[in-house]
Amino acid sequence: MNDHGVLALSPQRTSTGALLSAAAERRGMRVEVLPSRGSADVLAPWFSAGVHYYGGPNFAAGVVDELGVGLLEPADDWSAALPEAYTLRGVVATTLGEARLLTRPAFVKPPSDKSFPAAVYADGGRLPRDVPGLSGDTPVLISDVVTWEVEFRLFVLDGEVRTGSQYATFGRLDAVPLDGHRHRAAVLGFAAELLGAYGDTLPGAVVVDVGLVTASRPGAAEGWAVVEANMAWFSNCYAADPDRALDVVLRSAGPRDRLAPRDRPFVRT
Repeated sequence: MNDHGVLALSPQRTSTGALLSAAAERRGMRVEVLPSRGSADVLAPWFSAGVHYYGGPNFAAGVVDELGVGLLEPADDWSAALPEAYTLRGVVATTLGEARLLTRPAFVKPPSDKSFPAAVYADGGRLPRDVPGLSGDTPVLISDVVTWEVEFRLFVLDGEVRTGSQYATFGRLDAVPLDGHRHRAAVLGFAAELLGAYGDTLPGAVVVDVGLVTASRPGAAEGWAVVEANMAWFSNCYAADPDRALDVVLRSAGPRDRLAPRDRPFVRT
């Protein structure tokens, strides 16, 4: 029997799932794709070694209790609670009903799922309606519109960036490793300042996206800023080192009975 633990994947195949699977096998873990229907008890023989999960939240809701997995996620309003010095824009946590009253362009997104597209909407009337599962009480984040020159995804473990990747330039997908990047020192410096001040408001294993805001008009703020924080167990690793990213993913979705005390307030319910 494998005593290195199991990485359980949701049925949906993804490039990140494949990269993490290969990294898990290199360290002697068993990798299993969970059945799309039926029980997760196929993994029962390996429960004592510890089961970890990577995949979407909707599928996870039906299996994590059976797997005994605790899913760590940042608070929905984490970025909204940061000082504007770290966001360089207004960010508000509210509801979809309130967002529909907007009379100006704004970036609107669900905090931690993909129930509707995260995008700049010309006004609240353009937000989706008649979508199953959406209601006026659905949580959303509303952000002022800024121009992101470049954006990076950072895999963070206990306040330390383990690996990272550029993932976009001017809003277009553009994956480049953080190692060797011309912005590496600036990204890590900003992340160290941010995590030193607010790392205790995040789970011990998390993904933090940061970027360089460029002034879109005279007098507008520019510099390094937080984009958002995400669940590591449901994040694309882009061009990050998958072996190091796996360290963060395993901690973010591992055996519930082995949770570190500092992580317990961040378990997804």
